[in-house]
Amino acid sequence: MCFVRSLAFLFQFGVFAVSFKQAIVLRSDLGMGKGKLVAQGSHASVAAFQKCVEKGGPTERDALQWSEQGSEKIVLKVPGERELRLVFAAAVKRKLQAVLIIDAGHTQVPAGSPTAVAIGPAEEKEIDAVTGELKLL
Repeated sequence: MCFVRSLAFLFQFGVFAVSFKQAIVLRSDLGMGKGKLVAQGSHASVAAFQKCVEKGGPTERDALQWSEQGSEKIVLKVPGERELRLVFAAAVKRKLQAVLIIDAGHTQVPAGSPTAVAIGPAEEKEIDAVTGELKLL
């Protein structure tokens, strides 16, 4: 607990000048309802965070700093599967932690449909390099 308070103190007074965020990217062509969009984005966000923590090292430190900074997220959209896969590939190419969510098909979309990607948490400038041209959901 003391470590967490120490980190909070350091962030509060600007000792860490690096900002962290997580990007969640959803497909807009599947006709998912609001609840389904939220669920898919949530699956992606949690899976990406867990992946960062499990990897240890720098990604775990980034995830902890992101958490201490308020867990900033941005939710973006792409028009289809091709674009979603391109975003995922671009993140992986930049060595960012990223996850691609494939739906089980129990509700609104066919089984095996890629629905979402989450990238990070990572440095904001790294996330923006991959997602900067995408539109907000």
